[in-house]
Amino acid sequence: MDMVMKLGAESPVVIFSKTTCCMSHSIETLIRGFGANPTVYELDKLPNGRQMENALIELGCQLSVPAVFIGKDFVGGSNEIMSLNVRGKLKNLLLKANAIWI
Repeated sequence: MDMVMKLGAESPVVIFSKTTCCMSHSIETLIRGFGANPTVYELDKLPNGRQMENALIELGCQLSVPAVFIGKDFVGGSNEIMSLNVRGKLKNLLLKANAIWI
């Protein structure tokens, strides 16, 4: 879990994803639509991806991907990100993390 937390804190926005996950792609597209440039880790392409996936489940991801960190904090998966967006709070979170500028 330490490795996942460390990677999650290295950029303003970090997404743990899989190349075959359409929700991961949708969340990445949503975040990029605000002008952010997230760091994306494709777990199915990493040698230790399975271990990282298990660590994300330990963090509380019901499904391991997508898992999103914003401003060094674990925000959650697609449900949490979509909820923040619908409530108009995702942009402010990205601004506070210096992932985007006005």
